[in-house]
Amino acid sequence: MKIVVGVSSGIAIYKAIDLVSRLRKEKHELIVVMTPDATRLVSPAVFSAVGGCPVYHKWLRVENGWIPHTEISRTTDVLLIAPATANTISKIANGLADNLLTLIALSFDKKAKIVVPTMNCRMYENPVFQENLDKLREHGWFIVEPEEGHLACGEVGKGRYPDNEKIVEAVYLLTTPKKLTGKRVLVTAGPTRERIDVVRFVTNASSGRMGYALATVAKRMGAEVSLISGPTCLKPPYFIDEFVTVESSEEMYNEVMKRYKDFDVVIMNAAVGDYRPEEFYEGKLKKTEEDLILHLKRTKDILKELGEKKTHQILVGFAAEVENFESNAMKKLKEKNLDLIVVNDARKAFASKTVEAFIYGKKGFIKKVDESDKVGVAADILDVVAELFASGSYS
Repeated sequence: MKIVVGVSSGIAIYKAIDLVSRLRKEKHELIVVMTPDATRLVSPAVFSAVGGCPVYHKWLRVENGWIPHTEISRTTDVLLIAPATANTISKIANGLADNLLTLIALSFDKKAKIVVPTMNCRMYENPVFQENLDKLREHGWFIVEPEEGHLACGEVGKGRYPDNEKIVEAVYLLTTPKKLTGKRVLVTAGPTRERIDVVRFVTNASSGRMGYALATVAKRMGAEVSLISGPTCLKPPYFIDEFVTVESSEEMYNEVMKRYKDFDVVIMNAAVGDYRPEEFYEGKLKKTEEDLILHLKRTKDILKELGEKKTHQILVGFAAEVENFESNAMKKLKEKNLDLIVVNDARKAFASKTVEAFIYGKKGFIKKVDESDKVGVAADILDVVAELFASGSYS
């Protein structure tokens, strides 16, 4: 994508350097446009170096028919202003265009317009500023809300520059084709923990990355998304509609079952424990000279029960296998009444940042997804889900 990064003169400008660097690493073509005052805080050369791109900050001459603000706005896909001061936001909201950035904003007519307000909390809460922010929303701007916390001025409140990860995600949220608009998607992720005593438990090596990627991409594709997660070290995906944490397989079962009937797609990616200790020991088991014998009992088979209760839903399961991928996948798909099953090599899938996948449907093999990061694999899986909706060939 071709992105204009607008930079105004907030004290958070130093964080925008990292934003530009991240966007470059993700292979986007950048143009940076700074307000005149922004150049007094950070040299344009810094943004040019980290972004590998041109940086404009002065009025540019019209030459050979090239009109700077109309050409830049016409030939780019996204306008992202970060940080955006109260002054710059108020100018744009009221149609003022007294520098190159506000001129581009006034002539940018595409949907992907993002603004990241950062300022003192009293400025942010000022009713006049809030009216101007509402004007931007009404005119199609996406607001990445500031965070609460300690501000550069020493006060505490709402106005902090948010994580650059969140800003980058906003770009994808606005630019990804909306193949799942109007659909509700429920995703489960991560491992479960089955308690032995207050400090010990039985678990597995699932990192949760695949499930979190699925929730992220489903939201990008326009769905309303709920994610039910076992214990992980991951941040909740940005912009999803509901995030629920559980620990045990029983908690996972309860949270899935109470929501199931209200969703169009259920993707059971969680590595739910198949067994749990028969007895929970209050307190902490003391070490003795004797061996400890732990009796395990089967947990509820959530996926099988979902298949039995299925009415209108597309139900997607996962299988981690080490051999006989296709036969094992089709057996599980039929036994549990699934619409799709995604098979990974168990020796590579857990705790890995990349994965290879094989997708099967009721008629057999659909596609192989070459090894990629989990967001890329999630996009391939959800494309197949969208195709099922489009064809009506499910349930």
